[in-house]
Amino acid sequence: MERVRDLSELPKAHLHLHFTGSMRPGTVLELADKYGVRLPETLTEALTSGEPPKLRATDERGWFRFQRLYDAARSCLREPEDIQRLVREAAEEDLKDGSGWLEIQVDPTSYAPRLGGLLPALEVILDAVDTTVRETGLGMRVLVAANRMKHPLDARTLARLAVRYADRGVVGFGLSNDERRGMARDFDRAFAIAREGGLLSAPHGGELTGPASVRDCLDDLHASRIGHGVRAAEDPRLLKRLADREVTCEVCPASNVALGVYEKPEDVPLRTLFEAGVPMALGADDPLLFGSRLAAQYEIARQHHGFTDAELAELARQSVRGSAAPEDVKARLLAGVDDWLTRPAV
Repeated sequence: MERVRDLSELPKAHLHLHFTGSMRPGTVLELADKYGVRLPETLTEALTSGEPPKLRATDERGWFRFQRLYDAARSCLREPEDIQRLVREAAEEDLKDGSGWLEIQVDPTSYAPRLGGLLPALEVILDAVDTTVRETGLGMRVLVAANRMKHPLDARTLARLAVRYADRGVVGFGLSNDERRGMARDFDRAFAIAREGGLLSAPHGGELTGPASVRDCLDDLHASRIGHGVRAAEDPRLLKRLADREVTCEVCPASNVALGVYEKPEDVPLRTLFEAGVPMALGADDPLLFGSRLAAQYEIARQHHGFTDAELAELARQSVRGSAAPEDVKARLLAGVDDWLTRPAV
């Protein structure tokens, strides 16, 4: 067997992690018990067994089931201390996996009803991030994401809010949920507000629908990163465009398989994107529901796609380069990647 290096020690950046989906299973169970929340039986079974729930979101009914489980977990977050716990534990998990920089994605409107409103909710989240950075040493920022299932005017409100808090740790603006609903161009004004305020544009695209959704993100939202983007592999000209413009795709292999985008880990087009020169940042997406965190995504690249340690190191570099981290943080992480490659394989 080829000798390889420990992927949990490979310095990397984590650019695609959703807020509620970052929770530890035990935390959801404890909070549900604390607040008397009755979780769906399928979710409880998954959280207690350690086996992720069986999900398939390639049709709207499947996506609804996925969202139902997600919403149930979110309903367990009710107090500022719950938010602080989530952020702290997400950072601890990332540190164990070698992450030196985390951009966690959140739609604060989901937490506003229980936290006193939209502004207080975002301030609670940013305060939790500040505290966690001080206590753990992990570089961490926030990407505010609008929900494409809601009205575009809501997205504009969020974009203005995100810009208002750019000096408090918000670095980007995203667009999440089922990309089969809500055209990208409907949200162009929200993204213009975010870009004019200095935030990076990172909408979801090219996951549940094909290459056209990636093109829409580039053309209508001027994306500098694409959440997922894997379906671009179906269009060679689009791959070249992503590579030429150095648009990073936040690829989440375990999520792609769990949601039925691809049948098997080896079907995820990691090698196609890599060899086309498309920058990638591997991400865990929603480890609460998909069962694997950051280092496991690199393990998929190694085990199912034959990525060598040198190639895995390049993936880590791409994640760092695609991040919003300050230049000194990027330099430190990139030096750490080089150091990892000099270590003896085991």
